[in-house]
Amino acid sequence: MGIGKLFDSIRNKKTNKNMSDQNIHEELENENLQENVQESDNTVEQPQEETAGKSELEIVKEQLAKEKDQYLRLFAEFDNFKKRTSRERMDIFKTANKEVITSLLPVLDDFGRAINQIEKSGDDNLLQGVELINNKLVETLRAKGLKEMEVKPGDDFNTDLHEAITQIPAPTEDLKGKIVDVVETGYLLNDVVVRYAKVVVGL
Repeated sequence: MGIGKLFDSIRNKKTNKNMSDQNIHEELENENLQENVQESDNTVEQPQEETAGKSELEIVKEQLAKEKDQYLRLFAEFDNFKKRTSRERMDIFKTANKEVITSLLPVLDDFGRAINQIEKSGDDNLLQGVELINNKLVETLRAKGLKEMEVKPGDDFNTDLHEAITQIPAPTEDLKGKIVDVVETGYLLNDVVVRYAKVVVGL
């Protein structure tokens, strides 16, 4: 190889190297330019994201309002349920001893008959003993809510409280359609009829 060709070869290599370095430099500049453009785009998109965020906030507020309304409705229903069950429990509690108390009513009737007979016999000591027992029983049942109906001849006949076992001609004009006699005492348990008063009604 001649000296001239050797110089040409070296010159070509330098030229190629310079071109390669220039290409690399240009690529770096292009990448930097793209990054700057992307950052500019992000800066432009930020206000759009804030606007979208406001819309999402309004949507969340609407959803919260709906959830709150549903919660209030559910709370109201539950409160009504508690009140209803509480009333039912009170009613059950009031009438829980109904069967026991009503089974003792014939015993009260027997005490009343016994007292009437003893009064006729004139045995005061026996009368006091029986009345003492009867009074204790009556007070105990009253404490449980039992109350004797106050019914007497001349009162108006009331189907809600009285049971007519028979009808007879009224002894006086003012007793027509009214109670003439009380055969069996009626009772209320916590203001609920547990035994109707058995009466005779005048015609």
